[in-house]
Amino acid sequence: MARVGGKDKSLTPAVSVVVVAYQSGRHLETCLAALAAQGFDDHEIILLDNASDDGAPQAAAGAHPKVRFVEAGSNLGFAAGVNRAAQLATGRWMALINPDAFADPDWLETLMAATESWPGVKCFSSRQLMADDPSRLDGLGDVMSGAGFPFRGGYTGRDPGPVEPGEVFSACGGAMLVDRAFFLALGGFDERLFCYCEDVDFGYRMRLIGEPTIVVPTAVVRHVGSTASGGPRSEFAVFHGTRNRFWVFVKNTPPLLLALTLPLHIFTTALLFLRHADRHEFKAPWRGLMAGLKGLDIALAARRETQATRTAGSWAIARAMTWNPLDLFLRRVVIKR
Repeated sequence: MARVGGKDKSLTPAVSVVVVAYQSGRHLETCLAALAAQGFDDHEIILLDNASDDGAPQAAAGAHPKVRFVEAGSNLGFAAGVNRAAQLATGRWMALINPDAFADPDWLETLMAATESWPGVKCFSSRQLMADDPSRLDGLGDVMSGAGFPFRGGYTGRDPGPVEPGEVFSACGGAMLVDRAFFLALGGFDERLFCYCEDVDFGYRMRLIGEPTIVVPTAVVRHVGSTASGGPRSEFAVFHGTRNRFWVFVKNTPPLLLALTLPLHIFTTALLFLRHADRHEFKAPWRGLMAGLKGLDIALAARRETQATRTAGSWAIARAMTWNPLDLFLRRVVIKR
């Protein structure tokens, strides 16, 4: 039986690290190598492949025989892929990391130390840096604007250096730690979203039952990002991001807040579409918006489910958001002390 820190390690690991791969290429091997080098070794690694045809998952799993390799058989999407891995996992905690993200050697150790510092908290987010330029942020916790538009705090901005941990609206699914039993009890990620915004949706549902998310700025990963899978601002990402952002807004916003912020959401959507048009990328967001409206019955059905279990009031949710429009348009880091 293995020993960690002088104590026997249970057959059940403390953490199940989940990597959901799809056409991840050469980055997947680097991701797994970084996980294998973690100083905190009381963990298992589950690699779930969503029917990639590039051979990278099979090669990476072969190079790391301790990794539990699961072939989904088809492209389940990120949300369903994580849910399936969560059901197969055995750890008390579940860490999620993107296949193109590379964890610092103390990433898991730092996150697990945070669970002891905040014993009642069930979800933690990380500091994500740009892999090709670590002086810039890929995100420092997710932020929700009063207009109902989520964003990664500090995305593409200069890394601010030492930052105190604190509350963020939600954790980015690309590098987070969550109580696995809690994750499953809350229904996991919403598989109707397929991918994009499923982490914000989960964090929003946590907020609706009074559960906070803490960002741990010293838990660091370096993320390649969209350039690893088809280039920046791919039509796939823009389509799903546009559709899912609308569904998350409809699904989760409490009634009073929904009535107050709907005009602001519409106005901000119009501004964003002007920006899309200026970048000559109008087609994908338009298709996403039309798909969101066409599937409004899906969002409303999900809303009935979510609002039925809500315990937090509109004011509590509003306080967890940012109401400064510059935070949204400049993608500022927003951490509640």
